[in-house]
Amino acid sequence: MSEEREENTVHHGMTRRAMLKYGLGSTAALASAGTLGSMLGALLPGSAAAAASVNDPIDLASLESRAKREGKLTVIALPPNWANYGKIISAFKKKYGLAVNSLAPDDSSAQEIQAVKSYKNAASLEPDAVDVGPPFAEQGKTEGLFVPYKNSYWDSIPKHLKDPHGYWCGDYYGVVAFGANRRVVKTMPKAWSDLLKPEYKNMVSIDGDPRTAQDALMAVLAAAVANGGSLDNITPGIDFFAELKKKGNYVPVDNYPADIAKGTTPIAIKWDYLLIGYKQQFKGNPPLTVVLPTTGVVGGYYCQAISRYAYHPAAAKLWEEFLYAGEGQLLYLEGFAHPVRYESLVKANKIPHALASKLPPASEYEKAQFPTVAQLNKAAKVLQKDWGPKVLGS
Repeated sequence: MSEEREENTVHHGMTRRAMLKYGLGSTAALASAGTLGSMLGALLPGSAAAAASVNDPIDLASLESRAKREGKLTVIALPPNWANYGKIISAFKKKYGLAVNSLAPDDSSAQEIQAVKSYKNAASLEPDAVDVGPPFAEQGKTEGLFVPYKNSYWDSIPKHLKDPHGYWCGDYYGVVAFGANRRVVKTMPKAWSDLLKPEYKNMVSIDGDPRTAQDALMAVLAAAVANGGSLDNITPGIDFFAELKKKGNYVPVDNYPADIAKGTTPIAIKWDYLLIGYKQQFKGNPPLTVVLPTTGVVGGYYCQAISRYAYHPAAAKLWEEFLYAGEGQLLYLEGFAHPVRYESLVKANKIPHALASKLPPASEYEKAQFPTVAQLNKAAKVLQKDWGPKVLGS
């Protein structure tokens, strides 16, 4: 993930991967229907009353007009080099003439949820929409932090990648991959077992601490699947990294692009779309090889949701419409992330060959397993208990 910070960044000092543990008080009462919900809806930006029209036909012209009257969209945790969000935001601004306030691009999903709660009385800091991992999407729904919205393309989105009531919707997905700086790594590892070889001493890294970062957690879960575990049993993955650490191969530090390029973390295990993006960024200096592992292929997705306290609710909905339309979906693909409507776009012959050819073969993605929210929560609990003692010796 990018080490850069935009000028309007807040929540300094943490990266998006560093999902801090916050005391999460319940605000579920705000999501309840009835008289109290209606009264609150009249008082709060991003009115709860919006839920009543979630299944109504969407008038895009009216939505655009209302969004332009609001004049601005506030987003959070969207690094410019993550899933092509820099270009996506620029395209949205150009198309609709709205200002976009991009807060804390490197914040974590946990910090996004906290921002929704902390800044509901601050128009300049309250995010209108968030991009979070599935467990945090469910948390936001449960705590009454989101309003439901079903975009115009709802029916073409796979059921397992969206909340049935519209409180959140997957936007893009990726698969855990291996990336290697070939100036340092002479032989490309292709299987998880390869990483245990002596030639990879002090080379192997994941994307942060798996107890606090979803992409790192997914790497451990993928290792579990490759070593006799499953999406329901992450323990073999923890044991694998304990062995990797014992052999001196595992480097427990973040693998930013600069660290991969310098050779500090020459073998990086992280999302495929990030590694392929780095490959394009490096332009052969150094050469970076990216492969999906032969076994233990695990994928994960992120979710869009609209804040109940959004100060620009129409702009937030217009943002969702842009992201899920063909233009937005192909912009995700330009960033090497698979858009959530990928299969629908393939069937409609809307995927340019030039884009598809930059990704690993489609057949390799067919092996990918996607954990449920319940499985991720279960894995996170085991990691909290066992990662420190088994892997870090603390």
